[in-house]
Amino acid sequence: MRRYETIFIVDPDLSEEGRVPLFDRIQQLIPDQGGSLLEIDAWGMRRMAYEVKGRVRGYYTRLDYCGTGDTVDEIERFFRIDDRILKYLTVMTEETPDVEQLQMEMAAARKAEAQTSEDTETPSAAAPQPAEPETPSESTEGTPEEE
Repeated sequence: MRRYETIFIVDPDLSEEGRVPLFDRIQQLIPDQGGSLLEIDAWGMRRMAYEVKGRVRGYYTRLDYCGTGDTVDEIERFFRIDDRILKYLTVMTEETPDVEQLQMEMAAARKAEAQTSEDTETPSAAAPQPAEPETPSESTEGTPEEE
């Protein structure tokens, strides 16, 4: 089993509700072919370097997964058939990955990310409150200094 990275561009006219079933199908393809999905990284809407199928923008997404050549073949076959996919590119990133170790690392990263998002959403009660701005006081210029 090898580690692969596939970047694909989805039609920008496809709504968020239209992308969800597409991503669900892709997430289902990898385990069906004996692979293991490590991460889906949605980069969002971006301008492309050149026009593809009459589009100048696209929704970029990166898949990080482990699988065999058959897994890659099936994903790319699906991309060729589906009109919602404008372009794709697959690259092998690691020849002999430790799949279990990678899954544990990704799970730990997701857990840490969820923890940080929870921390930023709920302010801590122990967090210091900002000091109130001081009101301007009488000018002390011209008064003798105490010694």
